[in-house]
Amino acid sequence: MSRLRVNPTLCEGYCAEIVPELITVDDWGYPIVSRREIETDDVMKLARRAVATCPRLALLIEESTKDA
Repeated sequence: MSRLRVNPTLCEGYCAEIVPELITVDDWGYPIVSRREIETDDVMKLARRAVATCPRLALLIEESTKDA
């Protein structure tokens, strides 16, 4: 499974428009990133687009593995 991670020091919230399923902004424009796993291919595609187009390089997709 994967999660979207953000560096809040760098982020200016542009990505909230690309992937609103995972990112919102508060009243001051700071990002609020969902801690939930990225569960669908459609949302993963949007998350990858947000990472690729982030002008501040503030996003990454963290891959996690579950031990059996």
